[in-house]
Amino acid sequence: MKRTLIVVVLMALVALLAACGNAAVEQAVQDAAPTLQAAAEQLAPTLEAAATELAPTVEAAAEGSFLEQARAGAFEGTTVTILGTMVDEEAVKMEAAVAPFEEQTGIDVVYEGSKEFETQINVAVDAGAAPDIANISQPAMAQRFATAGALVDVSSFLTREQLQETYIDSWLDMATMTDGEGNEIMVGIWHRAAVKSMVFYPKAQFDAAGYEVPETWDEMLALTQQIADDGDTAWCIGIESGAATGWVVTDWMENIMLRTTSLENYDKWVTGELDFASPEVKNAAETMGEIWLNEDYVYGGVPSIVSTFIGDSPVPMFADPPGCWFHSQAAWITGFFGDETLVPGEDYDFFYLPPIDESLGRPALVAGDMMVMFNDRPEVRALMEFFSKGEGVEQWVRQGGALSPHKDASLDWYESVVDRQVAELLANATSVRFDASDLMPAEVGAGSFWKAMTDWISGSTDLDTALAEVDASWPE
Repeated sequence: MKRTLIVVVLMALVALLAACGNAAVEQAVQDAAPTLQAAAEQLAPTLEAAATELAPTVEAAAEGSFLEQARAGAFEGTTVTILGTMVDEEAVKMEAAVAPFEEQTGIDVVYEGSKEFETQINVAVDAGAAPDIANISQPAMAQRFATAGALVDVSSFLTREQLQETYIDSWLDMATMTDGEGNEIMVGIWHRAAVKSMVFYPKAQFDAAGYEVPETWDEMLALTQQIADDGDTAWCIGIESGAATGWVVTDWMENIMLRTTSLENYDKWVTGELDFASPEVKNAAETMGEIWLNEDYVYGGVPSIVSTFIGDSPVPMFADPPGCWFHSQAAWITGFFGDETLVPGEDYDFFYLPPIDESLGRPALVAGDMMVMFNDRPEVRALMEFFSKGEGVEQWVRQGGALSPHKDASLDWYESVVDRQVAELLANATSVRFDASDLMPAEVGAGSFWKAMTDWISGSTDLDTALAEVDASWPE
């Protein structure tokens, strides 16, 4: 059909020129016609193949979103593959999360979990055998694939306006990266999240003491001093973790950076454009030091910080009377409280780490998992659209162990009191940013940053020297 159309167009052009009376042009076109017709016939199979390949995509786009088309049965019988880190119990939860999609669409979603995920995904991509979708928890890995031109730009079928219906802008900003040509693309869809901006406390004894949860940083410092005046120490802090000693410091620094400077400065800090020795970063360290380096504020004194194992540090909160009253950490720390009979919401609770500069809103330090797309087919687009909505993680949330970053998620999905409260905290966040040390080059984020801050806290170096050491370690 396409071949005939091209020939007809050529002949019509000849007739038109003949009618105009230009004999020379007419003869030239007639002379060229066989060559043009041969070229058209040579190109026709390629054009027909391209049209056939694009037809489902064009049809789906014309008739509705890819998810809507999938639910109407347009892609029934197809298969989408996912590779991720989730194994054992988490793999079961992943399969539960996609089960509604499979039931609604007739598309088979095949999930494969691997403890050697990073090696396996790199080998697969290099071999041209990438899965349709991969679950990635390190944005730096997504950036590497984007730079290599391996990822599909999600914004090619889901506009930012569409995604803003289910995400606050910060999540979309964190998924926007550059490809190998320097173009901004949306590299993936955020599927699950974790939050690192909480302060746990022994609620029953806290209430009995007449203390009130602070709403601002100044109120938190005032309460810290009040507890010291009462003869106690407010903070349980321990950063010892073998070769990983020091990462707790980075979480505190990151939280304070989000509360004292702009998101733009935070992003520049991540990429090395804002030095550690800058006033903004030094201020964050000094703000942390007001608590960490005060002997009256830390259980066991300042020297105990670098020698106390992270998992042991919150346990004194539940002595009678409490040895300390506050511990800042993500929700996983409840598994280290040392008493399985403790009841969340009664024996312990948490509050949002308060704002410092209230003009910066209520930021949250997060980690998360995103789905990135390697192969562009309608059924893969449909699944990515499913993941962009709360329903894409609902079944996992109901089983516990995951937070939804989506605005359309319901707090009723959370069975755990702690999970529900953390989800509410995340829902109320005005901005989010990923853990900076996880985004920095490994030699900095998991190397010099940890070590230099540990040296500063231990007193073996001063702050200016520590910050300069981190800057010096940044790769060229």
